[in-house]
Amino acid sequence: MADMEALKEAIIKGDQDKAKEITSKALTEGMGPEKILNEGLITGMDAIGKAFKKNEVYVPEVLIAARAMKMAMELLEPKLVEAGIEPRGTIVVGTVKGDLHDIGKNLVGMMLKGAGFNVIDLGTDVSPERFISAATEHQAQAAGLSALLTTTMPMMEKTITAFKSKGMATKILIGGAPVTQDYADKIGASGYAADAATAVDIAKAILNV
Repeated sequence: MADMEALKEAIIKGDQDKAKEITSKALTEGMGPEKILNEGLITGMDAIGKAFKKNEVYVPEVLIAARAMKMAMELLEPKLVEAGIEPRGTIVVGTVKGDLHDIGKNLVGMMLKGAGFNVIDLGTDVSPERFISAATEHQAQAAGLSALLTTTMPMMEKTITAFKSKGMATKILIGGAPVTQDYADKIGASGYAADAATAVDIAKAILNV
């Protein structure tokens, strides 16, 4: 039988080939896709997230782990859909209008995917209207807004105001180097995350999943 502990370790080490091989073997043997997702991929990414929070691993290791997870997910996703397995929730993520930085946003997206969320990545320079349009189209429960420049932080407030003016209940999670909890409180964000691993915890908390 395919070993989920070995799959978890392959994710942690960022071994793409091993992750794909074990996932493929598990599916061939008839293991349920939800079991593979929860006991192999999510536990692996969760371990990486905890290590990242403790400064035991850094951004490159997290990116490598996330890529290994992505390779395994390419095999797994069709089976999850077939089995009717629902994601924890749908989150649209993007860097706000006027800001072209994407490393932090990409990292958050990968970590959220690794935690079982359906992530719609809108890229950079995303206007409030585009966030709203995507959240509506994909029936997203939350939106993740990133900013790396102090000059683009006000766009976060404009985006939150735009969501509220539409009467949308979408939870807004914000983050980025210059962003603080005080700023999140001031502009009425649902949550603030200082790093990608914390973003997963906050997303789970604000969506109760």
